[in-house]
Amino acid sequence: QVQLVESGGGSVEAGGSLRLSCVASGYISSRRCMGWFRQAPGKERELVASILTTDTTFYGDSMKGRFTISRDNAKNTVYLQMNGLKPEDTAIYYCAAGSYFRCTPRLGDFTPWGQGTQVTVSS
Repeated sequence: QVQLVESGGGSVEAGGSLRLSCVASGYISSRRCMGWFRQAPGKERELVASILTTDTTFYGDSMKGRFTISRDNAKNTVYLQMNGLKPEDTAIYYCAAGSYFRCTPRLGDFTPWGQGTQVTVSS
């Protein structure tokens, strides 16, 4: 079973930027959807962004224009560039591997999951 490890979280002030990375311990097919999710205290886990190819990406409404998802298949790595961070972006961010050939928004379609990385944005 491939393991996913996130990194790059931290504490920033509002308006700042962070770049999250998710590295797979083994091969992840380029035909497989990869997603970033987040979960804030007391809230449900939500889809932040997903990517199948460079031309096939999805963003949650509040992330559009601020976040960019990308992947480097040669490195088995997925990135999430987050700009213009807001206090409401504070959460634990998880990456996960989804379905082959298409991305779906359902959490149940994603496995495995990483352990998460904390992002804290202060006002």
